[in-house]
Amino acid sequence: MIARTMRLTGGFLTLLRTGLLVGLAVAALIYPLAAISGTGAKKGADSLAMPPDALRQSLPAQTTHVYAADGTTMLAQFYEEYRTYTSLDSMSVNVQHAIVAAEDARFWEHHGVDFKGVARAFVANQKAGAVSQGASTITMQYVRNVLRDSASTPAEVNEATEQTGARKLREMKLAIELEKHMSKSEILERYLNVAYFGHRAYGIHAASEVYFSKKPADLTVAEAALLAGLVQAPSAYDPAGADARAATARRDYVIDRMVDLKYLSAPDAAAAHASPIALKLTEPPNDCLATQPGWGFFCSMLRTWWTSQPAFGATTNERLDKLRRGGYNIVTSLDPRVQEIAQQQILKREKARSPYALGQVAIEPGTGRIRAMAVNRVYSLDRASNGPHSDPRQRKRLRGNYPNTVNPLLGGGDMAGYQAGSTFKMFTMLAALEQGLPLSTAIYAPKTFQSKYKTGRDSPAHCGNDSWCPSNASDAMTGRQTMWSGFGKSVNTYFVQLEQRVGADSAVRMAERLGLQWRTNIDKLQASPAKARGWGAFTLGVADTTPLEMAGAFATVVADGVHCEPIPVESITDADGNPARDDKGVEVAKPRCSQVVSADVARGAVDAARCVTGYRAATGDCGGWSTAPRVYSTVHRPVAGKSGTTDDDRSAWFVGMTPTLTIAGFIADPDNPLHHVGSGNAGKPREAVAETLRDALAGAPVRDFVAPSAAITGKPAPKPRTRTTHAKPTTPAPVSQRH
Repeated sequence: MIARTMRLTGGFLTLLRTGLLVGLAVAALIYPLAAISGTGAKKGADSLAMPPDALRQSLPAQTTHVYAADGTTMLAQFYEEYRTYTSLDSMSVNVQHAIVAAEDARFWEHHGVDFKGVARAFVANQKAGAVSQGASTITMQYVRNVLRDSASTPAEVNEATEQTGARKLREMKLAIELEKHMSKSEILERYLNVAYFGHRAYGIHAASEVYFSKKPADLTVAEAALLAGLVQAPSAYDPAGADARAATARRDYVIDRMVDLKYLSAPDAAAAHASPIALKLTEPPNDCLATQPGWGFFCSMLRTWWTSQPAFGATTNERLDKLRRGGYNIVTSLDPRVQEIAQQQILKREKARSPYALGQVAIEPGTGRIRAMAVNRVYSLDRASNGPHSDPRQRKRLRGNYPNTVNPLLGGGDMAGYQAGSTFKMFTMLAALEQGLPLSTAIYAPKTFQSKYKTGRDSPAHCGNDSWCPSNASDAMTGRQTMWSGFGKSVNTYFVQLEQRVGADSAVRMAERLGLQWRTNIDKLQASPAKARGWGAFTLGVADTTPLEMAGAFATVVADGVHCEPIPVESITDADGNPARDDKGVEVAKPRCSQVVSADVARGAVDAARCVTGYRAATGDCGGWSTAPRVYSTVHRPVAGKSGTTDDDRSAWFVGMTPTLTIAGFIADPDNPLHHVGSGNAGKPREAVAETLRDALAGAPVRDFVAPSAAITGKPAPKPRTRTTHAKPTTPAPVSQRH
């Protein structure tokens, strides 16, 4: 059997200049109880073989670190194995000495296999009648870890780690071959980055952080010896357990071995022995549940965005694997200061235990970068203490999603969103301007208008011949209106007539160009080419959307018609420090922008939207009043926007835009869309958005909007007029006002 084994390994042991005794020792080490067949040994020794170049190039899974836009504030970490690759020169020499003393005393002398250790293990195993010692060198252990980590199926993982002679022979062959291609220092560095130290700590960097909250370069002799001792059996020697005696004994053994190998003097060893184990444990956060309060929804949006990027893999699972194993450094677009302001403005108006979700999303025009995502919810899976469900039909079997939830309430996920009411009039106005209708287009707006669109008899806006007959919210809206006054006052019957002129399908397609997507079956059907032209109610915001989409859409308008896909990152670099790129070589984090409407058309829409906020249009008459006249007096800098409420105040919105920041705010009940927010809550999004814009932009340079041309206004260009703006506005008195 010994001869057969030696033949099967191609004279492997003979080539290693081993004698019969060592050959016997190897055989007995591998087969202490029963020899496996020659065919099995040959198959096992060759399976999962990996060329030395592959072993050299194989790097372990690393933790992806995610930061806020300042590049220093930690937002989240993603990992399968908590690890940060660290070079040997960034580790204390104590670490290097301790791991060699603990795991492979002849590491610097052998060529991958320690045959003296094999002989020693042979004797021990013969006495035990089983494998009690394995004689694995650091090089062999590194090979085993690489084979395990490169396995793609559970069966391959099992083959890489099973306690068989075939696996041991394979490791020996590969270890000897590897040492022909890698230096000892390279191997030691790789090993110290793959070894498992317990408590989810992979590699010495993670171990130093988890056990002592310090870097590997700062480890003392006693600390390094403790960590080195863990590799053999992390659970058995766990120093954080109830009884640390085993950990202390193992640490002291490693210290003594360091003396034997002349790495440590006897006095230094005595001092290390005398030092107590002083842990400073750190629990490494993982995924979005461990983010800072209020940041989880942004983190979740980032993760969802990542899984949609082909640059990180062909499938969602491949992309998630890259996120959790790739060791990326991600600097997000989240501005900590703006996020804090946005969150404070939300929570001071609606507490987390309210069934109503009040939230807002801030986007930077011209880049699409998401600067804040705030909502009155706690990002958590724990629903045990949540409030009762607001839908009576669900109350007996489900708890509500407040205050704790992980639902993507602000967008970026699979939720359809909420009806956005009159904010959709923006899309109709843009379509009209694009088709050549000027801002001065005058239409008589009655209290109720019988449109050409059809509706069901059960519709509250149904009138004769199954016509859809929308009404205005106030008699004061009746009369001749232009786009300036119609938009500022949010006159339904004006915009339905405008929509009839341009075609409802044009308004739908405009919304899509500005980034809106349809997620419910009814919205997809109504937006289809076959149905869109008859979707008259579209201009009144009956489709579902999200604050993320609406902020992106209005940011497009204020950016002179340049649509930038909402993006949650500033930069992404891989483990080697290189920018992540797609298959065309374009950086993944680069803004993705395109001109979707002309600059002049977009400027016209902004000019009408100035009427809403009290800033007044640059080129036309706003009609004397508007739905949100106090916004300008709050923000105290050029600001435009649009308010919106749905039937019976089921949801309320306000989107505010300045040249440098656009914010979309809403209030609704995500659990029960029929749960009316009421007129008393309808002003909260407007107030939150206005005060967030004020505080977020405080001290920043004041920029004004560019007026549209006469072709867009339908009037001669006005003479320039001077308007005083203030970079540091005062806070106005609270206002309660229906949109």
